[in-house]
Amino acid sequence: MNKVILMGRLTRDPDIRYSTGESATAVARYTLAVDRRFRRDGEQTADFIGCVAFGRNAEFAEKYLHQGTKIVAVGRIQTGSYTNRDGQKVYTTDVVVEEQEFAESKNASDSSRSAYAGGSNYGQAPAQTSAPKPMSADGFMNIPDGIEEELPFN
Repeated sequence: MNKVILMGRLTRDPDIRYSTGESATAVARYTLAVDRRFRRDGEQTADFIGCVAFGRNAEFAEKYLHQGTKIVAVGRIQTGSYTNRDGQKVYTTDVVVEEQEFAESKNASDSSRSAYAGGSNYGQAPAQTSAPKPMSADGFMNIPDGIEEELPFN
């Protein structure tokens, strides 16, 4: 079984390209900075993992993902190789993204994104939103006021 689940932040905006031919397919490449669970003195605190998405996943990345956005990506590891211009063989390892979704609210992502770009509150916990109101008599949860700003599809 070859399955990878990553949660991290984009190190920069995705690089989007389109294949040539009769049916052009979008291809998105981005790097996720994934925090390490345990740290030793002098050791880096994150791993930088290359990801590639195709088709609808690439179009989603182009439209919604930006530097600093925290996402969960599910996919598989794919290795390959090519010969560069100097005639040397180069080996590659990428995660081919099969699913991706936001790992935090839009408000938290915006504040992290500004912090990621050099703001002062990087690393602080995002502001907590109010707890949802209890269920009504018909069994449906009441939606709290102001939630529209947190939905990723506004």
